[in-house]
Amino acid sequence: MGEMFECVLFTASLSKYADPVSDLLDKGGAFQSRLFREACVYHKGNYVKDLSRLGRDLNRVIIVDNSPASYIFHPDNAVPVVSWFDDMSDTELLDLIPFFERLSKVDDIYDILRKQKTSS
Repeated sequence: MGEMFECVLFTASLSKYADPVSDLLDKGGAFQSRLFREACVYHKGNYVKDLSRLGRDLNRVIIVDNSPASYIFHPDNAVPVVSWFDDMSDTELLDLIPFFERLSKVDDIYDILRKQKTSS
């Protein structure tokens, strides 16, 4: 994905925990930036990932997350995924590759995201 997109790790975890884990998981350097809890907005008891803080055109930004509370400010940009904890056979992100490839070719992600959500 790092070849098709500017990938940013945006987590509500603390950097002291998430940074070393990210180093282990991202051996290929796909993530160009990392944002941690400090970059989130604390809103009604949740740490929300405010995509407008990225300084990017939101027509071209998606958030892949298992927590709807994390993207409550930008639900139209979300690609919801199921939590994968302890499921070593999970392939959801791999299954989404053709979808991400389609998204990489458009200037406005909203139409494709809407169609994906209505077909799910």
